[in-house]
Amino acid sequence: MNARVLIYSDDSSVRGAIKAALGSKLAADLPIETIEFATADALRQYVDQTDTKGQVRADLFILDGEAVPEGGIGVARQLKDEVFNCPPSIVLIARQSDSWLAAWSRAEASLQHPVDAFALAKTATELLRARFLANA
Repeated sequence: MNARVLIYSDDSSVRGAIKAALGSKLAADLPIETIEFATADALRQYVDQTDTKGQVRADLFILDGEAVPEGGIGVARQLKDEVFNCPPSIVLIARQSDSWLAAWSRAEASLQHPVDAFALAKTATELLRARFLANA
């Protein structure tokens, strides 16, 4: 079964960079499926549609903190407040000094723009493995 990674950014080039960094497998035993969202409303609508067990159909969120008009930092906070057993989040920030905002959002990780493919893949792998281990 593929790990489902939801990507939110209003910028298609950011979404493309994230998808390129992740590829189709983070590791030999960790195939992924990515689903892109250009608006926070579309992401929320998807998240509201739970599976047959009432669980959100996602294993990881990657959210662009610089998205307009609704940044990924606020979206991450809302997800943590409203989604039961919320999957982990990675927030992409423009400046290292914004890391306190990412911490406020309760995201499990923050990485700086532009996307560093190796750092993103490593962080995503660690968060997905931890989630699967916790839910095993």
